[in-house]
Amino acid sequence: MQFVDPQPPLSVPADVYELSAPLGSGATIGLFANGFSDSAAFLAKIETTLAARLDKVSFVHMNKGNASRLATDDEVATIADQCDAVVAAYGH
Repeated sequence: MQFVDPQPPLSVPADVYELSAPLGSGATIGLFANGFSDSAAFLAKIETTLAARLDKVSFVHMNKGNASRLATDDEVATIADQCDAVVAAYGH
């Protein structure tokens, strides 16, 4: 069996992503689920992976509870006030 990659060759060079958030010891990472049932479960896996790789970071869990609405001003303010970085996730 042979795997065939359906992706075409890149037409422009890929941009290298440089992490811009300071995620050293004591950093807080927000995990923001969109409300679909598996989005919070996915972020729990992300937390496990990040916690294993980053020294002494903490996590703030948030869940919109309804994927069809925008984040509220209070949710955005909480993220801005408490988090050094945020991972937003959707599920289905």
